[in-house]
Amino acid sequence: MAPKTVQTEEMPSGDPKHAARATRSAGRQMRSRLLDGASRLFKERGLAGTSISDIAAAADAFPSQITYYFRTKEALFVETACRDMLYLARATEQAALQAQTPRDYTHALAETVTATDSVAFFAEALTLTRRRQDLAPLVERTIERLHSEGARAYADQVERHGWRSLRAPEESSRRFWAVAIGVIVEGYAMGRAAEDMSGELLRALGEQATAKSTGDSARLRLVADPISDSPEGEASS
Repeated sequence: MAPKTVQTEEMPSGDPKHAARATRSAGRQMRSRLLDGASRLFKERGLAGTSISDIAAAADAFPSQITYYFRTKEALFVETACRDMLYLARATEQAALQAQTPRDYTHALAETVTATDSVAFFAEALTLTRRRQDLAPLVERTIERLHSEGARAYADQVERHGWRSLRAPEESSRRFWAVAIGVIVEGYAMGRAAEDMSGELLRALGEQATAKSTGDSARLRLVADPISDSPEGEASS
């Protein structure tokens, strides 16, 4: 399929700095369009079933622009999966912001993370990097962002509500994503529904935090502190 006409920005000849900024902006927009188109096609057809020309057509671009920005289809696949995973992490954090109890917090996380196929897509990228170690650094950076941003979000919620965390935020975040990826990959392999995967994820996570008792200050309490409250539910990430 022939690509449609690609819109380009007109560069003012008398302002090199403005022209450079416009060029960078146009480049970012094109990369974003290619990633958007690739995400949909890769999820629908898989890596082998999606061609560079298919992606170019979906993004209203030329095949040469894919190789210019991403070099190979495999590199585009991995970057697309990593971006989708970070978008999911952000949506997961947002969904849990209104939770008032540890139980509600973990339920919001589990329901959001199992509601899309982004984790399964990311798992395919993890498998691909086993054969393409040149793509591993992008995956590594993505995983570290998942862990660090998840730890930050969890610590903020614990401090805000005065919950007692049974684990350090960094450990809780790493554990959440490791368990979530395992449960979701297994669930997709077995053809399980999202609600079944969510329930299994909650069971696997178990209790992560307890709500504060009357008189507790709203501060982060780790497992080393004595815990006298009755558990009210789980929290993670």
